[in-house]
Amino acid sequence: MTTHKKPAPGGNRAGSKTAFDSPHSTPTDPLPDTAAYCAGTIKRTRRTAAEVAQLDAQIIDVLTVDHPQSVRHVYYRMTDPRLPEPVPKTDAGYRTVQNRCLLLRRSGAVPYGWISDMSRQGHFVNTFNDGADFLSRMSGLYRGDLWRDADVRCEVWCESRSIASVLLADCRELAVDLYPCGGFSSVSFIHSAAQEHNGSDDGRPLQVFYIGDYDPAGVLIDASLEKELRAHLSEDIELRFERIGINTDQIAEYDLPTKPRKDTDRRSSQVERTVEAEAMPAHILRSIVRDRIESLLPADALAVSKVAEQSEREHLRRVARMMEGGRI
Repeated sequence: MTTHKKPAPGGNRAGSKTAFDSPHSTPTDPLPDTAAYCAGTIKRTRRTAAEVAQLDAQIIDVLTVDHPQSVRHVYYRMTDPRLPEPVPKTDAGYRTVQNRCLLLRRSGAVPYGWISDMSRQGHFVNTFNDGADFLSRMSGLYRGDLWRDADVRCEVWCESRSIASVLLADCRELAVDLYPCGGFSSVSFIHSAAQEHNGSDDGRPLQVFYIGDYDPAGVLIDASLEKELRAHLSEDIELRFERIGINTDQIAEYDLPTKPRKDTDRRSSQVERTVEAEAMPAHILRSIVRDRIESLLPADALAVSKVAEQSEREHLRRVARMMEGGRI
């Protein structure tokens, strides 16, 4: 299992060099600052060009070392008061980071793929010239059953699409279904997910790992999700449900930024201070999730599966070439 260490305060300092440095790690000219003004007669202090350049350098450093990340993950890294140019833990601070990430991508200083966003997705229809074209183009998508010899089946649920966007690549590699439930999930969504298991039950338990905010609502979401899943799964399927983030131990271990709970929120009185899941640095969150998933797989299952998949894909490509040549 990986040993998780506290993240370095705020990532790399501007101008520092790491093994992950890119040609764009320090912008030569600061992008224009577009900070807004508050309503009324009191004007917000505008950042100087040097302060904007410093904030940009901090964002680039954090993304160079660890990508992809959602804008909200980057924002929380920028709230570290130990940074040369931190942003406030306010909506205005978030909008500042959001705007800088946009301008850095448009300038080419940050690749677009380094910022993840699952909030908007297209729906596509794949078409093919013929069967040979289908086999040739789809051969790379072939996946073996990584979990065939595992004692359990596994899936990951998370509170938001923002969290899902940084976990998607690892879940795909490990052949684990990923469900962003968007807060208190709809019954239809949970029922549909449960039917995937009800229709193909093989007697193995289902292990669900959950990641969500630690706040008065967040600690109720996973309890509600577990209850609904149990209601829609077949009675003979054993459900093992575990919240692996965010919890009180992680808040202390990783020194995660907190906010006081709202006085008007009467739910979950034991939660005194709140933490969004995005406050956990993305690389640490991915490592925690990946470690828990891999602990359920047989030894070397991933390596063995990749070798077998490569062989099967090449076979499909050979068949496609034979179809193109009229030999099939």
